[in-house]
Amino acid sequence: MPAAPKLASFPAIRGALKFYQICSVITGTMLLLLVAEMILKYVPALGYELFLGGSGGFLWFAPVVEGPNGLESTGDGFNLSLGILVAHGWFYVVYLFSCFRVWSLMRWPFWRFLLLASGGIVPLLSFFLEVRVARDVRAYLAEREAAAASGADQTHHLAGHSTLTAKIPTEGGQ
Repeated sequence: MPAAPKLASFPAIRGALKFYQICSVITGTMLLLLVAEMILKYVPALGYELFLGGSGGFLWFAPVVEGPNGLESTGDGFNLSLGILVAHGWFYVVYLFSCFRVWSLMRWPFWRFLLLASGGIVPLLSFFLEVRVARDVRAYLAEREAAAASGADQTHHLAGHSTLTAKIPTEGGQ
């Protein structure tokens, strides 16, 4: 069983958790946009890509046609479908970093990191994991802090009854 996180790392864990939550929501949203874009492009009855600007106006759909090298776009302007694909890919790397940070600070087993990482691949999973991980981490931190506080009070209380501390001279009363 891995060692428990140290109390001194709790502020870092809280920061990593907040970063993970933000990355999880952004990655989940980007993944849903990517899935919608892929359905729009690759379902044979549809076959469209989304463009920003160009001859079709501000935001418009251009048909995708079969070419010699596969599907080819007929639109001009900024290919928003391709932009969503690239943005999700790059932000998934940031999401993986946030998963690694929470995983390593919490000292979880490796399978838990793999589960967190799958949140950027399986649609909707990142939203469920974000809620679950935040709840688990916060509960763990609160439990450990409460145990540490009660342990510190108990140690302080027992220190007054110790025979060792009674024999140690102090400045005021030797």
